[in-house]
Amino acid sequence: MPNIKSAEKRVLVTEKKTLENKAVKSALKTQIKKFLAAVDAGNKEQAAYLYPETVSAIDSAVTKGILHKNNAANKKAKLAKKLAAL
Repeated sequence: MPNIKSAEKRVLVTEKKTLENKAVKSALKTQIKKFLAAVDAGNKEQAAYLYPETVSAIDSAVTKGILHKNNAANKKAKLAKKLAAL
């Protein structure tokens, strides 16, 4: 445990931010899994409905600094390709 007051605060802030980042990342993974489940089931209507929500979640993660923009673009391209293949 740090002895300096500012270092103690940084530890607390880092723990809080880590939890927030984990929550966003977990929600993103869940959203992607929902979309992929719809694609695997061959349900084109549901997949088309979930696609914009999934892309929005990915973009939100980029804005919050959880994903790199190139990684997000790669994920979105893969999802779009799967949707088009249906």
